[in-house]
This record gives sequence, structure tokens and C-alpha cells, in this order.
Amino acid sequence: MKTIPLQFETERLRLIPTSVDDAAFILELLNSPNWLQYIGDRNVHTLEEALSYIQDKMTPQLKRLGYGNFTVCLKSTNQKIGICGLYDRAGLEGIDIGFAFLPQFEKNGFAFESAKMVRDLALNQFNLNEISAITTEANIASQNLLAKLGFQFEKKFFIKGDAEELMLFKMVKETI
Repeated sequence: MKTIPLQFETERLRLIPTSVDDAAFILELLNSPNWLQYIGDRNVHTLEEALSYIQDKMTPQLKRLGYGNFTVCLKSTNQKIGICGLYDRAGLEGIDIGFAFLPQFEKNGFAFESAKMVRDLALNQFNLNEISAITTEANIASQNLLAKLGFQFEKKFFIKGDAEELMLFKMVKETI
């Protein structure tokens, strides 16, 4: 088992490994309009399902690799506003970065601020030489954020068993 960091901080945010204490927040986020539109329904519709999602999907990777999903909180109030992390995603080669925020916290620079921190951690602390990112063609905001972070579009592709075509972006350590 890898050592799990307690938290990371940016100017305005605190990133804490997601735990079962975040179940109510995860339930809300996974059922927010943009999550459902751009990421998809994860069939998490009750608090119990949110607990299981955290325990079955998020916690194992965190324990195995020492990084994974982080709950993003405002430093000023400790309010949970989104998630950002590094994922060893089935159907995708390598580690990919992902982020999502509650609607009322979008368009405030929080996604960029947290994703920049996670990107820098991936390359410098977790010693990854390459990071991927995926998004749908309709999610222009995510594409723009990935470009701002230094990711380059590589190709369109399908994850096995998924009907929607995705866009793959990559970043190699030497490019930043």
C-alpha cells in the first residue's frame, strides 16, 4: 500500500483524498446536470450507493497507487465544491486526469486551479512521465481547460463497451 497524502493546498482550495465522509457530496455531484451530460450516469442515486461508489471505485486505487480522487474544498469555508484527481481508468492506457464541480462553482477558475495542482503532483511528486485526459466533443469547457493546462489533442476513440466517441488529450513531462 502506498502512502496516502493528507491534503494538498492551492491559493484558494484544499484537496483531500475522497473518503466515505464525502458520500452526500458525491451523491450530489454525480447527479448534477453537467456530470450527467458530459460524464454519464453512474447509477448512484442513494447515499448507500454513493458510499459503495467511494469504497469500490475510489478508495482501492488510492490505496494501491497513493493517488486517486480528491475532494476539492474552499479553504475559506471548507465547503466541498468538486473533485479532481488522477485515475487508472479501465479501457484507457496510462493515468488520466479528471475534474468536475457543482454548477454553482463552475466558471470561477477552481477547475484550473485544482487541475494544475494535480497535474504538477502527477509529474513531480507521483513521478508520472505522461498524463492523459478524456472528454466528449461537446464539452468545450473541458477541452479549453485541458489546452490551458498544456495538454495536446491526440485522437478520437471509443472505450470498449461505450457508445460515445471521446477525445484523448496527452501531456508528456518534457512539454511543461
